[in-house]
Amino acid sequence: MRDGHGKTAAGETRRHFIKKTATAAAALSGASVLSAATHGQNRRAGVALVTDDADRLLAEPPARWALAQLQDRLKSRNVSIELHSSLDRVSSDAVVVLVAGRTSKRAQPVLQGSGVSIPDVPEAVGLIRGHAADRSVLLASGSDVRGVVYAILELADRVEHASNPIAELQRPDRIIEQPANQVRSIARLFTSDVEDKRWYYDKSFWEQYLSMLITQRINRFTMTFGLGYDAPRRIRDSYFYFTYPFLLSVPGYDVKAVGLPEEERDRNLEMLRFISEQATGRGLHFQLALWTHAYDFRNSPDVNYRIEGLTPDNHAAYCRDALHKLLESCPKIDGVTFRCHSESGIPQGSYEFWKTVYDGVVRAGKRRPIDIHSKGIDYKLIDIALATGMPVSVGPKYWAEHQGLPYHQAAIQAAEWRKAAPGESMERQRRFTRYGYADYLREDRRHDVLYRIWPGTQRLLLWGDPAMAAGYGRYAHICGGLGVEWCEPLSFKGRMGSGIPGDRGGYADASLRPEGGAWKKYLYTYRIWGRMLYNPDTPREVWGRYLKTEFGPVARDCEIALSRASRVLLTITTAHTPSCSNKGYWPEIHTNIPIVDGNRFGNVSPLDPALFTTSNEFADELVSGKRSGKYSPFQVARWLDSMARVGDAHLGRARKRIADANDPAFRRLAIDTTIQADTARYFAEKLRSAVAYAFYQKTGDRAAIHEALKRYAASREAWVKLSEVAKGVYVDDVTFGAKSVLRGHWTDRLDAIDKDLADMEAQSKAEPAVAPESSTVTWAKAISRPGFAAFPRQFHPRCHHLPPATFRPGESISIEIAAETGYRLASAVLHYRHVDQSDAYRTAEMSADGGRFRAEIPGRYTDSPYPLLYYFELHDPRGAAWIYPGLSADLANQPYFIVRQA
Repeated sequence: MRDGHGKTAAGETRRHFIKKTATAAAALSGASVLSAATHGQNRRAGVALVTDDADRLLAEPPARWALAQLQDRLKSRNVSIELHSSLDRVSSDAVVVLVAGRTSKRAQPVLQGSGVSIPDVPEAVGLIRGHAADRSVLLASGSDVRGVVYAILELADRVEHASNPIAELQRPDRIIEQPANQVRSIARLFTSDVEDKRWYYDKSFWEQYLSMLITQRINRFTMTFGLGYDAPRRIRDSYFYFTYPFLLSVPGYDVKAVGLPEEERDRNLEMLRFISEQATGRGLHFQLALWTHAYDFRNSPDVNYRIEGLTPDNHAAYCRDALHKLLESCPKIDGVTFRCHSESGIPQGSYEFWKTVYDGVVRAGKRRPIDIHSKGIDYKLIDIALATGMPVSVGPKYWAEHQGLPYHQAAIQAAEWRKAAPGESMERQRRFTRYGYADYLREDRRHDVLYRIWPGTQRLLLWGDPAMAAGYGRYAHICGGLGVEWCEPLSFKGRMGSGIPGDRGGYADASLRPEGGAWKKYLYTYRIWGRMLYNPDTPREVWGRYLKTEFGPVARDCEIALSRASRVLLTITTAHTPSCSNKGYWPEIHTNIPIVDGNRFGNVSPLDPALFTTSNEFADELVSGKRSGKYSPFQVARWLDSMARVGDAHLGRARKRIADANDPAFRRLAIDTTIQADTARYFAEKLRSAVAYAFYQKTGDRAAIHEALKRYAASREAWVKLSEVAKGVYVDDVTFGAKSVLRGHWTDRLDAIDKDLADMEAQSKAEPAVAPESSTVTWAKAISRPGFAAFPRQFHPRCHHLPPATFRPGESISIEIAAETGYRLASAVLHYRHVDQSDAYRTAEMSADGGRFRAEIPGRYTDSPYPLLYYFELHDPRGAAWIYPGLSADLANQPYFIVRQA
């Protein structure tokens, strides 16, 4: 794939089908069709970049760097360039690009003449076609340095991907954008001595990678150390785990990583300084994340680097002074992230320790935000951080240690919000903080909130769905949150000492390895994430231009195929998650959970149990004939089937029409899309099997277990297919951790599936535990009821509901809902709670008044510091039930309402 910086991978020459056209040939030779001012004549023309020496924004290093990038792109396309500080000297036939800050004297006439304005908010962008000094100009402007950088880099990206770069710069643009999320962060994790040193020391990689991030409007880069293990025990690979000794020697302390040469330690610091300077020089905020402060690695006889020179008496002071020196040595570090609960190696409640460490930030002198991972922490620790005078944010997990659909889970799993018994530790008491926003969204908070997407769900396979990314752009800042930090693809690769020398991207087939590094496989992923987090309504042209460069006339089919495939694992994670920990669940290479052995698969909880049922719970609904309205495994299976079917259809069209089916970029997309489509089929059929098996256990109806066997066989067939696709493509041992669930290959998992299927076959021949005649319902009858069908048509009437704009604490809130004219509801239930995940839902049966239903959230409940969240459970006279507003067809919306305090 193109690397976004004028280069192409070996064997992946520029695949422009446009090369075959005369227009493209003319563009590459410098010819162009000019605007109407040329009276339609073709003539040679160049681009004049006009800047103002007095514009303070353009004097900043990031703006100067971005202008150089635009010039490089123009030169790479053989477009002549004029550089001027005034319009007076511009050639008469040059296409003029005027670069200026929004308040500059150069920008104002264009903005006023066009009747537009650029918002006075951080990072706003304007690309406006207008006039200045009687010339047609394209104004590239912004509200601040980043805004200007984004505007310039948008033009550079257009030039790179356009068939005719001159014509591209003559478009009648009127684009005004501002960020939906204040923070759009990418975290890169160093977790493996074996796999990560190569990229850490590669200056060329950093220059290209950081350029790509800022081009896609990522505004923060987080260099993350200390996440190689969940806790400091059984450590094998300690490189950068306790970070300070791997970077510097601190005067007054004889602390070192035993066996680490001083030259290597100094090189590590030099590289960190280089990375931070390169990041900030492009306009990125550079965040340093230090997730571990433990020096004593318990039960770790094979650790590669032991830490020497620390005791409990000097530990806190050393960390403070090391942090102080580190920040002075790397002054471009803009902020620091800490993990402060017991997994950092520091016992819970060690307030004095963290007060001492935070003082290292204060002593360094610069205003640097402190970000605290939220798990297990309380408001006392937050107050200690706030006392430093630095901005403080809390970083909760978005969907536990995985990635689900774009909304925030309506409820955490039941085990996480149970109340602690008297006398239990604070960590137990605040267990509900482990996997969501917990109780950190008080309206009166003094801290900020930055959500973090962990890499448990999708670590390896190509991802790219504009709809899902746009959903995250819309909901990553709920209740005033700053935005989101996303752990990028391949995060945790080689974690917990599982690193293996070789290709970091896991390819056994060398022809599939992107030239320049495994990260280049995911250029489209970064583009989608960055641009949609900045503006969820980003026009399709922004990612379409890239796909057109890559795949020519089949770009649209490739886009749709990948988008549907990219919804699969997010949907599965939302509806079916046996472990909130990334160590216990990896649906990408799923480790089989048996249906027959205790129906463990059927008992697996959704990651959002408020809106989804387990297979066993839905079997209970089938037996009773009473629907809860939650999304059932049948509905989830239907979604997965659709994703696979649509994705396969468009991939099939692309295969028939692609110019070169052996092109590595297309093969990578086709392989990963196919694996995800068959993963959808695997889970869809296994969910159906689990429901049928649970029904059999409850009723003894042999038709149900025969259905379960049929569905399980289909599930196995899907797994066999995807395993065959992956065989020879990916290495036999793809490692994201030491446990078997985190490593291996798809082919490894088949034996466990076969064993479970054989157990089910044996069960089908044995006498059922429940006599069939004791049950009043059969499988055939159960699945024929409205709302229960194995392949339901999703039809629910439109409803009329106007959410309150705000509310005042202590005042009751009246809530009403009605179905569309001509459709009758039988009943409605209001589910509501505070936007506090330690709080259980309240329900209110809504009273009917004609076709409307009403309920009230009492004032005694609204009298709290939290916003409110609510949704409806609706029932019709046929027995069907559903949730409103529920999920949209693309699953990318927020399925509940949130009301903030006035």
